[in-house]
Amino acid sequence: MKPKYLLLISILFLLLTAISPTSKESKSADDFLQFWTDVKDNYAYFDKKHTDWDQVKTVYLPKAEKAKTRDELVTVFENAIEELYDNHFNLNTNLPSSTRLVPTGLDIWAEWINDKAIITEVRKGFSADKAGIKSGMEIVSINGTPTDQAVNNRIGKCINPIDIEAKNYALKELLAGTYLTQRVLVVSQDGETNTIDLDKESRNLTDHYKYKSLLESRTLDDNIGYIKINNSVGETEIIQLFDDALAQLKDTRGLIIDLRETPSGGNSIVARGILSRFTKVEMPYQKHVLPNEEKEFKIKRSWLEIVSPRGPFTYDKQVVVLVNHWTGSMSEGLTIGFSALGKAKIVGTRMAGLNGAINGFKTTRIEIPYSFPTEQLYHVNGTPRETFTPPYLIDLTDSKYKKIEDPILAEGINLMNEDK
Repeated sequence: MKPKYLLLISILFLLLTAISPTSKESKSADDFLQFWTDVKDNYAYFDKKHTDWDQVKTVYLPKAEKAKTRDELVTVFENAIEELYDNHFNLNTNLPSSTRLVPTGLDIWAEWINDKAIITEVRKGFSADKAGIKSGMEIVSINGTPTDQAVNNRIGKCINPIDIEAKNYALKELLAGTYLTQRVLVVSQDGETNTIDLDKESRNLTDHYKYKSLLESRTLDDNIGYIKINNSVGETEIIQLFDDALAQLKDTRGLIIDLRETPSGGNSIVARGILSRFTKVEMPYQKHVLPNEEKEFKIKRSWLEIVSPRGPFTYDKQVVVLVNHWTGSMSEGLTIGFSALGKAKIVGTRMAGLNGAINGFKTTRIEIPYSFPTEQLYHVNGTPRETFTPPYLIDLTDSKYKKIEDPILAEGINLMNEDK
């Protein structure tokens, strides 16, 4: 080949290299666009959000294109996800700088009430509880920043108008904190202000917590059975453990099922397995709706999920189910299932309010996994699962509960005794 042709080929190669994005930039941009499209086509709750998803692409695609490492791209994804202010939308990977998952990694539940950030529940036995945080306290600042300013800084840039759900989401994300930064709160109650360091190693951090067992059971005073599930609704072996406990408690005059420490959700096999011990006939326990199929084809798709009776006997005595803000996802489905079957009195605070049924996705090139709600879920009476309110609602900020060690359990026992 003549030298002049070699020179031309070399120049052409250099020009193509100069005007083409680097391999990493291309992969990052491609993966972000795949992620953005997956959400656009499949996310089930756009109708309940004030998020401009097209603007999310405008804002975050350039950031993805500049990401030089996988970690940098993960951070871009995390920030884009926060624009939907949905705690059931998660990356299935994290960094030391990532925010802990809510509600699993959260030990304080707080909400905006009358323009103040008020703690409405503290997770029993965890770091905030051991540090002296109490329901009813106002959060004045978080890590040195006034709470309202910290929340406004955290809210996504593609949300308009900003609603109370977006503010509460940002507040909980800040309270969950990251794995790198210790949380320091200034709180106020009854005219007294205190600074509290939440993350001392001597305390029970959610990061390191190990449950002693998947399930606990015992007989309480006055022959009341008690079963507590410890964040194991996703473990199929819990079905046999529940059966064994129920057999031991068969002759109790009533049963309390405690779902207050089930933040990580689970699967419908376990939910149906438990519910099946409380019905003698097949019955629906929750409704599914696939909104994006209706959006695409203008034909609504929905179905009822059924519970079938199972086991050597049906427990047909009084049942009380205890719930709180750490009753999450499938445990919320289990709760509305008990309600739908008409088999239990539901007692406690509002639940975690996690949206719908999730499905998993993964980007093709850098393989970043994520999951989000693709189906809407409803009580069989039409109430969205995420807005279900216990008929026996407990306000833990009420002063009448101040000296009661476990107000929700106490109210559950009171309800059981009303039916003696």
